Amino acid sequence: MVLASKAGAAAETRPPHARVPLLLWFPAVAALALVVLPVVGLLVRSDLTRLPSLLVTTSSLNALRLSLVTAALSTVACVVLGVPLAVVLARSRVPGVRMLRSIVLLPLVLPPVVGGLALLYLLGRKGFLGILINWLTGEQVPFTTAAVVIAQTFVAMPFLVVSLEGALRGSGDRYEQVASTLGARPWTVFRRVTLPLLLPALGSGVVLSFARALGEFGATITFAGSLEGVTRTLPLEVYTQAEVDIDSAVALALLLIVVAILVIAVARPRSWEGGLR
Repeated sequence: MVLASKAGAAAETRPPHARVPLLLWFPAVAALALVVLPVVGLLVRSDLTRLPSLLVTTSSLNALRLSLVTAALSTVACVVLGVPLAVVLARSRVPGVRMLRSIVLLPLVLPPVVGGLALLYLLGRKGFLGILINWLTGEQVPFTTAAVVIAQTFVAMPFLVVSLEGALRGSGDRYEQVASTLGARPWTVFRRVTLPLLLPALGSGVVLSFARALGEFGATITFAGSLEGVTRTLPLEVYTQAEVDIDSAVALALLLIVVAILVIAVARPRSWEGGLR
């Protein structure tokens, strides 16, 4: 009885949820249909009887394995490079930081093919950095698995940087100022104060970066090509199969959708759902 009375009292004091205006439901349903109906179209078009056999071919499994490995590596690269960059953009007071922010976000608005061309003419045989790498190591970057990772990192890292910079600006710097006032060194402040503040946003940024890397196509095919087992990721395999076997392309497209949904559903932070309920 005591527990029931406490639960009733908590329910009475809990603020009611705001009601969604009825007028907003119509565009919301239209937006949801725009996302869901194309997937339904793929399901209707797919040959479910051949689906298992189409997904276990050597080329399909190689493309899936390569996609998961390169997306994981590029996500690690995004974290290693993107976290310091986000902190510099959010906390630095050096001149030109706004211009630097615009440059960092450029891959978000550039067509991926343009990004692939830019990487090719930077790291290719005639690119100034590519010539240096070839002179030092005798190796070439384009049309290798490393080129896939670089292309995916190029297009995915801005998602992580945007998430982290927004979180840092939203939280303010008062805790870091207090730590500095108490005598903590900059590295200690970053490790003990700034980094814990970043963890929730880091989770969402990692998920977004991995999902973007998993679906990357334009920069990859331009910079890395489409070599089976080397650079042909799952999106490239879908494109290749669409020219010879549409049923296989549809099956692989559904596989890519399932993998992306699983990644987001399993790895997304609780903060995406408004925290604990």
